[in-house]
Amino acid sequence: MAKEKFDRSKPHVNIGTIGHIDHGKTTLTAAITQVMAKHDPTNAVRSFDSIDNAPEERERGITIATAHVEYTTANRHYAHVDCPGHADYIKNMITGAAQMDGAILVVAATDGPMPQTREHILLARQVGVPSLVVFLNKCDAVDDPELLELVELEVRELLSSYEFPGDDIPVVQGSALKALEGESDGEASVDKLMAEVDRYVPLPERDIDKPFLMPIEDVFSISGRGTVVTGRVDRGKVVVGEEVEIVGFSETQKKVVTGVEMFRKLLDEGVAGDNIGVLLRGMEKDDVERGQVLAKPKTITPHTKFKGEVYVLTKDEGGRHTPFFNGYRPQFYLRTTDVTGVSNLPEGV
Repeated sequence: MAKEKFDRSKPHVNIGTIGHIDHGKTTLTAAITQVMAKHDPTNAVRSFDSIDNAPEERERGITIATAHVEYTTANRHYAHVDCPGHADYIKNMITGAAQMDGAILVVAATDGPMPQTREHILLARQVGVPSLVVFLNKCDAVDDPELLELVELEVRELLSSYEFPGDDIPVVQGSALKALEGESDGEASVDKLMAEVDRYVPLPERDIDKPFLMPIEDVFSISGRGTVVTGRVDRGKVVVGEEVEIVGFSETQKKVVTGVEMFRKLLDEGVAGDNIGVLLRGMEKDDVERGQVLAKPKTITPHTKFKGEVYVLTKDEGGRHTPFFNGYRPQFYLRTTDVTGVSNLPEGV
């Protein structure tokens, strides 16, 4: 069956759900797809189970992998990542949150802000998520309106403490589970949430005019067609038929792009901000890996030595409890990969 063309009539925005484990991020993601599908039948409904879909997730009851869903509102097309909530999987969130133009912070009204709520807000600040909107979930389980007010105030103060505009950020009260069950109050809260996301999360400025660059997130083979690499276009655009370079880890390779897809729909080109799959001619799956980048030829070179200015997190911010010294070997997180490196302190430090 021929694949349908991707519709570009609405501006495209990347968002995601962040917050503490079991506060309802995945339930809310499923509820959004269900409620949006009622307004626009071209939106696909995604069940809770299909989002929470890796085997280890269901076995342990926590979300590990990052699930991608899509939907449109009246004004925009959204690509939505459901990020991991458990502290063990913060590493995954670093690759997910870095791709967000905005995020929905989910806080259960029954608990209020919890340790991973703080962790995710800090991470959103560190990786440069520009805007947050809060969904105060499980409000149906709280009888006292004053308690809801207190939780909202606590969330706003927490956001302000991490230099987000806590007084201005929209906070929507509701119940993702009730929305998923089709109850009108729950659905209304999801509608209100997405209206606030449309209003408050600004349309991102895309770096379309810069040279093409896409960090590679995943690699897989399609029988009879070749190797596909996936990722979010960081800048520029890639057109079918163009040559690109695969840079990083080993010798730079040059390949021709034979196809570009987004959400299994064909594109003539992928532009900055798009989450796409790129089909490469004559590429073996083993010759490319996550952490490398696709780039316009001769625009980027790999380096293993950097001089940097660093901000060292305090213990309270989730940083180290002890100082580090010359020769310290930390993990460096670079786009979609992490590598162990050596830190050499400048003279006099």
